[in-house]
Amino acid sequence: MTITDRIAAELKDISHAALITGDVARQYATGFKSSAGLVFITREKSYLIIDGRYYEKAAQQAKGCEVMLLTDARKQLYSIIEEHQIKVISIENKTMTVSELEEYKRLFNTLTVDSSGWLSSVIDKMRIVKSSEEIAKIEAAQRIAEAAFSKLITAIRPGMTEKQVASVLNFYMMDLGADGISFDTIAASGVNSACPHAVPTDKPLANGEFLTLDFGAVVDGYHSDMTRTVVIGKPDEEMQKVYNAVWGANTDALKAVRADITGKLVDNVARSTLDAWGYGEYFTHGLGHGVGLEIHEPPTLSARSPFTLHEGMVVTIEPGVYIPHKYGVRIEDMVVVTADGCMNLTKSPKTLVYI
Repeated sequence: MTITDRIAAELKDISHAALITGDVARQYATGFKSSAGLVFITREKSYLIIDGRYYEKAAQQAKGCEVMLLTDARKQLYSIIEEHQIKVISIENKTMTVSELEEYKRLFNTLTVDSSGWLSSVIDKMRIVKSSEEIAKIEAAQRIAEAAFSKLITAIRPGMTEKQVASVLNFYMMDLGADGISFDTIAASGVNSACPHAVPTDKPLANGEFLTLDFGAVVDGYHSDMTRTVVIGKPDEEMQKVYNAVWGANTDALKAVRADITGKLVDNVARSTLDAWGYGEYFTHGLGHGVGLEIHEPPTLSARSPFTLHEGMVVTIEPGVYIPHKYGVRIEDMVVVTADGCMNLTKSPKTLVYI
């Protein structure tokens, strides 16, 4: 069953339709990535209306829908509405702007436009559990990121700037076949590594400093996400202790992951480990998040997470310790939740690397 078929099966009745306008949901529904286009789903048939920039490729690649060349969206949509006798149209309330909503209300002024969030909720529930095909794409992106990291650690030298390190890592990922990078690569050294989402600067790498690298690749729209912390030169005793504490929290949290456990409980396992090492107060963010067509998507793993994990979810496990004015350490793996544990998609070793 295609994704459009699954969405169609959720429609209330034959007079109910779904209109997808968001880039991510459109790719999820049709398997085709584009920056524009409309997906209109009825109980009987689904349509992708798309402009000339994408039409030929969409006709070849889009799944579960008839592909129509965009000529006059209003006329084309009303032709479909009349053919299928549609009375109610649900839209994505998470991605549509207020002005777009008002425009569609004017366009469909004789119909009921449902902006309740029903459609967004249906799509979110489908997307949160990944298919084997989706997992394969995420894993392919992860293999590229890891290969780039392996090349990078042989190229890093003291004196390189954080910007240069991030740029080289990005180049390696693209050179190894990535379609893009998952997000702005983080390369944070020394005191800058104490900021979880630091932006690379002109600061040069210096001996006796941590360097935290948070990065990912994209393959066919699907993201990977990993973090490794290395040391320039050799660490002192306290640095080694901090690193071991984070590694222990990562290991314990991985052991806790399984279907039917809550995101809150897995987060608590990591925090308890860091508390035991004496660094709990320095873990200042949630333990993890879902990964897929977006780099951050449900579920969350945090002290406030409302989610229970289910088989097939892809989540990160990324405990960290960030000591103000000193340094920070983060170790992040990406896993697939299984019935009795998890499958770790991240194969890069976690033994502290000395540069």
